[in-house]
Amino acid sequence: MAIDPKPLVGDPGFDLLAALHNRWDDVIATGDVPRAVRRWFDLMTEILGLDRRRATVWTLARILQKALWEAENGASWSTEFDAAIAEAIAAPPGA
Repeated sequence: MAIDPKPLVGDPGFDLLAALHNRWDDVIATGDVPRAVRRWFDLMTEILGLDRRRATVWTLARILQKALWEAENGASWSTEFDAAIAEAIAAPPGA
């Protein structure tokens, strides 16, 4: 049984943001959020065989999309973990 299935066809890097959200408590528990985000993101891209740069662009685009949806609905973008994810994955590797 599936809950809220949303079948999609497209670039596999499109929905890595959801996977990062699902592990947010684990990321926080490490005490080093940027490092943990980069590690988890790099692990996902490696296992899935994705180009890291392309996956980064897709993830940043999804964060922007969420912010715009919230703005359209009168909400302010206050998701601190999206900002932390954006900063961590946009940083040059090894930063």
